[in-house]
Amino acid sequence: MTDIHITPRPRPRRDTAGAGGPASGLPSFDHPSFDHESGIDLVGDPSLIGRADLHATARHLDVRREPYVMATVVRAQRPTSAKAGDRALVRADGTIEGFVGGHCATHTVRTQSLRLLETGSAALLRISPETTEQVEEEGFVNVGQPCLSGGTLEIFLEPVIPPVLVRVHGQGPIARALADVGAALGYQVEGAGDPLAPDTSAVVVASHGVDELPALRAALDAAVPYVGLIASRKRAASVLTNLPGGDRVHSPAGLNLGARTPGEVALSVYAQFVTLTRG
Repeated sequence: MTDIHITPRPRPRRDTAGAGGPASGLPSFDHPSFDHESGIDLVGDPSLIGRADLHATARHLDVRREPYVMATVVRAQRPTSAKAGDRALVRADGTIEGFVGGHCATHTVRTQSLRLLETGSAALLRISPETTEQVEEEGFVNVGQPCLSGGTLEIFLEPVIPPVLVRVHGQGPIARALADVGAALGYQVEGAGDPLAPDTSAVVVASHGVDELPALRAALDAAVPYVGLIASRKRAASVLTNLPGGDRVHSPAGLNLGARTPGEVALSVYAQFVTLTRG
């Protein structure tokens, strides 16, 4: 199985003077705030970030598997500084890039976005001077507008959570089926190679005797929530006997569904994973 590595294309920063300085209008990659890995310029007033830059930041966070909330103004009733279509991105540390209103609106968007990152659910946020008490319903939050400027904003808050990350070891039919079924479930499935990411949710070893112990040790040492070994009961017992923490390894991996084909085995493994981690 071949890993796919995405390298965002660098985007040049336009300086605003002097050769190699602010007014040259020439691309500069030497500014200390220019992120060479993502190609994103991190300086400047976040409220002035353009839509293309906002999308570039979102792609940067997607590649890094960092969660964020995309906030979009869907309705603005004057007087408001924001208008319908304005957007901002809220990072997990509370940093906001883009523009969805003044100080009061920004503070409320930050607070509600961080709350939604914990649940993963989207919601429509209404900020209005007519609201005296915060009201929360499923998919809807109505809060007051404390600023004197007044005006009402309705902002759609959409959390973007990295997909479940699964590491599959092996090159055979079952390993390929695990990759295909995992992708169909919306998971991010990667093969062996790079060190385990800290947010890896599952490791399944389907290499049929090749480098099984190192893969299992790495998963157990990293406290991966689900570790599975594709093997018969007899061979699994032999492999796991002297493995510290081997009792945490599910083997034969998967629920007993009477699976016969590689696809059915993969289905049984993910069914067990969901049962154990979501139940």
